[in-house]
Amino acid sequence: MKKILIAVALLVSTQVMAQTRLTPETLMKFGRVAEPRVSPDGKKVVYNVRNMDIAANKGNSDIFIVDINGQNATAIANEVGDEASAKWRPDGKKIGYLKDGQVWEMNPDGTGKVQVTDVKDGISGFGYSPKMSYIWFLADVKLDKNPAEIYPDLPKVEGARIIDGLFYRHWTAWHDYAYSHVFIANYADGKVSNIKDIMSNERFDAPLQPNGGEEQFAFSPDDKKIAYTCRKLNGTSEAVSTNSDIYVYDVTAGTTENISEFNKGYDTNPRFAPDGKKMLWLSMERDGYEADKNRILVYDIAAKTHNDVTKHFDNSVGKAEWDMDSQRIFFLAGIQATEQIMMFDPKLRSMSQVVPLTDVVADITDFDFTYVNKKPVMVAAMMNISLPTEVFTLEVGKKQLTQITQVNTQLLSTLKMGKVEKRMVKTTDGKDMLVWVILPPDFDPNKKYPVLLYCQGGPQSTVSQFFSYRWNFQLMAANDYVIVAPNRRGLPSFGQAWNEEISGDWGGQCMRDYLSAIDEVSKESYVNKDRLGAVGASFGGYSVYWLAGHHEKRFKAFISHCGVFDLESMYGTTEETWFPNFDLGGPYWKNPDSYQKFSPHKFVQNWDTPILVIHNEKDFRVPLGQGMEAFSAAQLQNIPSRFLYFPDEGHWITKPQNSILWNRIFFDWLDKYLKK
Repeated sequence: MKKILIAVALLVSTQVMAQTRLTPETLMKFGRVAEPRVSPDGKKVVYNVRNMDIAANKGNSDIFIVDINGQNATAIANEVGDEASAKWRPDGKKIGYLKDGQVWEMNPDGTGKVQVTDVKDGISGFGYSPKMSYIWFLADVKLDKNPAEIYPDLPKVEGARIIDGLFYRHWTAWHDYAYSHVFIANYADGKVSNIKDIMSNERFDAPLQPNGGEEQFAFSPDDKKIAYTCRKLNGTSEAVSTNSDIYVYDVTAGTTENISEFNKGYDTNPRFAPDGKKMLWLSMERDGYEADKNRILVYDIAAKTHNDVTKHFDNSVGKAEWDMDSQRIFFLAGIQATEQIMMFDPKLRSMSQVVPLTDVVADITDFDFTYVNKKPVMVAAMMNISLPTEVFTLEVGKKQLTQITQVNTQLLSTLKMGKVEKRMVKTTDGKDMLVWVILPPDFDPNKKYPVLLYCQGGPQSTVSQFFSYRWNFQLMAANDYVIVAPNRRGLPSFGQAWNEEISGDWGGQCMRDYLSAIDEVSKESYVNKDRLGAVGASFGGYSVYWLAGHHEKRFKAFISHCGVFDLESMYGTTEETWFPNFDLGGPYWKNPDSYQKFSPHKFVQNWDTPILVIHNEKDFRVPLGQGMEAFSAAQLQNIPSRFLYFPDEGHWITKPQNSILWNRIFFDWLDKYLKK
């Protein structure tokens, strides 16, 4: 009888646990899975997991391995400090990885750890050449002097700066007088020698800063050439141009060739075909337009000709890799607010010659593959609004995905998620707009719920199936809010025309799209029309400021995080000047119309709604003054308002305790005005 009671008690306990709702603290407990890499023999997958330590207020990355069937998941590098960027040596006998800023190697079971490089000040990325004759790595090279070094008799002026051009700071950091360069070194079974800087004395960065990584480099199959991505501009020229190129360095001759000089926009992520006769890379055609269609260009190395193989495919491309036949190409692409794996096949008769390999209501963020007996063994990193990233296998040709990591399965089993619905809403110009609606857990259609309109940033950044650690829809729903997340004008994955309709029209159709979405969902009986809020970051924060002056009494609370408030002052203090040059039609002294029509600060006399402003000291994309100006405008008009400031964050909130505080203030503000 006692055993039966214990079993019943355990069942009740499990059921109670399953009713737990997501909290900011729980969000920090999820393991953040990334970089799945399948072994050359197709039997194992190595991957990275980053965990947050709330008490230490930082994260830590470890390396795991799992059998291709999902069995025997094991941590193989989890000592003190970060271990990351794990990759199989081409022969499959070792796994290389980064630890303490150096390359290390270990056996696939985690034994035999050996440090491979010893580079002063450390490295930030690396890779093996296919035949293992070389490794390449990235390291900073200091080429410029600070004022104290220029004037040694003034040693106390270290913080001073002498600036002769723009781009003196970027995203979260001031220029540090150093440049990221590509190095190659001879490699033989864990030993390196003859290290060479192939960008010696060049005042340029490779990869592109601040977010470029190892994907922007590739060795040729014969180990004779290395291709890399670089924007060989600096100062004001770099601030106004996106014109990066693909450079190919001949290891024997010591010469470098720019093979993409014909294109004036972004060129990134080169890949040599396995037969060595062709290359591909990702390319945007227009200089200064960072949201241009990302194409796949294929380059014939001998003929020096190129071809856009995705010219008939109407969405931007992400990661792209050659198949073993040097003909087909696997790539990522946004499709209708999801991210899928696609395949280009020149033998297909369809105009686009592109077919989907997956069809999931999810975001596939990465993939890797090998061939075993001439059949692909493919793995993918995938998430959705209710699932943090995990690793899946994909049976190519069958669109069948099978989860093989269970990093967050146990924690998810204790949580109750809200239902995610897909809606198609008619816009004011008669088009169909995809809108995600997320309902609270334990949703009761007979109750009335407050509703949040989520305004996306970018501005060209899809409201896809992302599981975010900054703007988590399920966390908002767990606090008993209905979330309305529209893919308004200016968002990718719906064709290039839809994506471009926001440029030069910031306060126009995209804002009407927001209102169409909230007005349509507000027709539901479960919506409390007197309790509507609007929230967003970056361009989403701009959207909140804009709606605050134009919402016609719809909303009862606003939250803007790192939003653009005054377009003129923003233009003069941001760093990537190419962005407003394209999206706003140039500087305010040449094209004042956009700045007059679409700057939120021009309409603050219409503000009448409580607003929470959040902004961060290290945000150089949308500088701190934007938030300070908005808060001042609210305070001086006696509008209920609050300012949340973080001195140690950039455009996003990244530290665990800061994230928890952010969410507490976020929901305190909303609850005060939407629930009472």
